[in-house]
Amino acid sequence: MGKGKLAKFADMETYENVFQYPYSVVEHVPFEMKGHWHEQYFKNNHPIVLELGCGKGEYTVELAKLYPDMNFIGVDIKGARMWTGATQALNEGLKNVAFLRTNIEIIERFFAADEVQEIWLTFSDPQMKNPRKRLTSTYFMARYRQFLVDGGIIHLKTDSNFLFTYTTYMVEKNQLPVLFRTEDLYHDARIDEDTKQILAIQTYYESMWIARGLNIKYMKWQLPRMGVLEEPEVEIELDDYRSYHRSKRSSLEKAK
Repeated sequence: MGKGKLAKFADMETYENVFQYPYSVVEHVPFEMKGHWHEQYFKNNHPIVLELGCGKGEYTVELAKLYPDMNFIGVDIKGARMWTGATQALNEGLKNVAFLRTNIEIIERFFAADEVQEIWLTFSDPQMKNPRKRLTSTYFMARYRQFLVDGGIIHLKTDSNFLFTYTTYMVEKNQLPVLFRTEDLYHDARIDEDTKQILAIQTYYESMWIARGLNIKYMKWQLPRMGVLEEPEVEIELDDYRSYHRSKRSSLEKAK
C-alpha cells in the first residue's frame, strides 16, 4: 500500500529539494532565494528551466537526467503528487532538480529578472472557460516576462486541441517567434534533433492518451520582453473528449 497524503507531506518537509510556499504562506513570508537559485541551491551557473504544472514530477526528473548541464524546477500546488518526482530525484542523487509547491498564479514571486531560460508546459489544464487561467495566455506571458530571459523559450506539449489552437492564435496575434510546431509529435518527419530527444520522455498519462489514439501536439516559441501582448479574439471548438482526471468544464460548444 502506498503512502497517504499526510505521510507524503511529512516526507517533503524533510526533503532538501522541495520548497513549499503556497499562496497563504508566501503572502506573509518573502521568498529569500528569489534571484539566488544558482548560488544558494544549485551551486552552479547552468541554465534554469521550469516545468509549470509538473504533477508527479516525472517530466521534470526525466528532463534533468537527459540534460545534466541544466537545472530543472518542477512547480505545482499538488504536493501529494509532487512527492513522487521529488523522492525519485533524491533516491537517484539528481542535484540539478528542485520542486516548488506553490500557486502558479504567483510564480513571479519566486524568480528574479533573467533567472530562468526556458519554461515547459506539459499537459496543462486547457481552462476552456477562463482564458486568464490558461498557462499559455497573455496574462501568464506577462508574468513569465518578469523572470524569463529576453527571448526565452516556452515549450507546450498537450493532448488538448483547444489549448493548442488557442496558443497558436495567441502566438500569431503577438507575432512571437515560433521555433517549431507540430500537431502530431510522434509522427512528424520534420522533427529536429533537439526535439527527437524529448520523444524518449513520456508521462504515465501521456502513454495512456497515445494508446487511445490521441495525437500529442507540441510547440516551442520565444517570448521577447518588449511589446504589448494582446489576447486573440476568436472562438475555438471545445475538446470533444475528456482527458484522464479532467472534466470538460463547459456545456458550451465554443469558447474564446
